[in-house]
Amino acid sequence: MSGHSKWATTKHKKAAIDAKRGKLFAKLIKNIEIAARLGGGDPDGNPSLYDAIYKAKKASMPADNIARAVKRGSGAEDGAANYEDIVYEGYAPAGVGLIIECLTDNRNRAAAEVRSTLTKGNGSLATSGSVSFNFERKGQIVVPSEGVDFDDLFEKAAEAGAEDVTDDGEVYTVITGPSDLFTVRKALQDAGVDYDSADQVMQPKNEVELSLEDARKVSKLIDNLDDLDDVQNIYSNWTASDEVMAQLDEE
Repeated sequence: MSGHSKWATTKHKKAAIDAKRGKLFAKLIKNIEIAARLGGGDPDGNPSLYDAIYKAKKASMPADNIARAVKRGSGAEDGAANYEDIVYEGYAPAGVGLIIECLTDNRNRAAAEVRSTLTKGNGSLATSGSVSFNFERKGQIVVPSEGVDFDDLFEKAAEAGAEDVTDDGEVYTVITGPSDLFTVRKALQDAGVDYDSADQVMQPKNEVELSLEDARKVSKLIDNLDDLDDVQNIYSNWTASDEVMAQLDEE
């Protein structure tokens, strides 16, 4: 998925929710397999695998699915796909920049589907570096805000080396340097702080504020990209006023 997103989600019927969950599980399984392949199948000695498994558990993925993904990725069981990590840069309507991270076993298919989806959404592919210069790699820990005191969280996170903590309503977002993610996550965990996810993300340096009409177009395009099987994460540099966000939430 896309980490902590600012765009609104819509309410789906059960079939649509089940389809979304199936796509989410497929992406989470890929994350687990890749982490196990790169760092081994022991989550205690592989922080990336630990976080991938934790995120899958938070999404209510069955334990058997997680265990099989770890075995495939680590080579203990056959059946793992040879995934390739590919990053595309693109533009959405209103000049919004997009970073599209893919894990795929078919480079040609991934490129064709990303290009087609961008074109249909009045966007376009961009040359390498033309969008990414406006983003920087960060660590991001998402903490449910219910029952958590912001000032206390801020203090604990800062002591552990975090760069910032933001209040995003239902969640607090702890921002770290990319190399400090695991250290800060572990410190918060040891302090008894529950969290939803701990990921490496691409954070925009500058944002584009959109009107309601443009926000609708951009959020729809991002949703369509996110539905592609090969797409793992999407990062963008758009924002909108509270009024526009509230309107999107109602739709």
